[in-house]
Amino acid sequence: MGVFTTQTLLNSVGASRNSSASAAVAINWILKDGAGRVGKMLFARQGKKFDYDLKQLRFAGDLLMELGAGVELATAAVPHLFLPLACAANVVKNVAAVTSTSTRTPIYKAFAKGENIGDVTAKGECVGNIADLMGTGFSILISKRNPSLVTTFGLLSCGYLLSSYQEVRSVVLHTLNRARFTVAVESFLKTGRVPSLQEGNIQEKIFTFPWVEDRPVMLGARFKDAFQDPSTYLAVKPFFDKERYMVTYSPTKGKVYALLKNQANSDDILKAAFHAHVLLHFMNPSKVVTRKSVEQSDPAFAPMEYEIESRIAESCEMVSTSYGTFKSRAAEQGWRMSESLLNPGRARLCHMNEEVE
Repeated sequence: MGVFTTQTLLNSVGASRNSSASAAVAINWILKDGAGRVGKMLFARQGKKFDYDLKQLRFAGDLLMELGAGVELATAAVPHLFLPLACAANVVKNVAAVTSTSTRTPIYKAFAKGENIGDVTAKGECVGNIADLMGTGFSILISKRNPSLVTTFGLLSCGYLLSSYQEVRSVVLHTLNRARFTVAVESFLKTGRVPSLQEGNIQEKIFTFPWVEDRPVMLGARFKDAFQDPSTYLAVKPFFDKERYMVTYSPTKGKVYALLKNQANSDDILKAAFHAHVLLHFMNPSKVVTRKSVEQSDPAFAPMEYEIESRIAESCEMVSTSYGTFKSRAAEQGWRMSESLLNPGRARLCHMNEEVE
């Protein structure tokens, strides 16, 4: 149906009276759209990231939208590559569309005061349509003056991305994902208070994209990543016999690893994440929290095993007295905590043979 209707539309505007030529153009157009739909379905597998990295993906989607538009603009310079470039652009723009659609509802929900999500959604779509109409009219006025296409596109893209950045920063979410959880814990460790909803959302880093794995805290890490030799594991294990998780620090990688035991529940995962940030806070004064600093320095500069054990012992004492306080103060500020939004890894420690209280 799409092929036939596109062919008819092209004929009606006089694009080509040759039936075979118009059919070829229509098929190319449909192939372009089909490639975009395939890309959309493949990217939809990243569904969970739309919940816990909402703002980051929203902004990344807008970046992709501008990238796709730029690729479409490039077809004017190389018209013989229209089909591959148009397909690539449509894939990128459809991925951006999936991101925009998937993140729109949670954003509208943040503005809803009660069960009026439908009302907020309707008004949000109306505002979007008004912006589209104003932009269309403005573009028609500009195009009559035959401005530089590249310059105009660059200026409009910068304005669009700036607006998108301000959009995601203005949204106040009540949930603690990895970025906001990090902000809350760091503030609590430094000042003894949990930031308000507005403060936590403003301090959240928007440019930390979900697919970047180089993070200082790895939650739900695998055993082989956390421990390079059995002696390190045996030294750390006694500290967590009564817990459903373990945390350790790797001086060569500059990361804190939180390993979850098979019996770990929701609160255990939240506590493990909190403990990992506390340990990172204790390890920071050693100034060896990056792989680059370790590789470029003398091996003796890295913290010794006994030093790491002492820091872990200190962190255990602090967590035992402060985790409950952190949870209560976060709740007072209106934060809602859920382990699913922290995106823990799937790896679990099994057959530990310890008693868990």
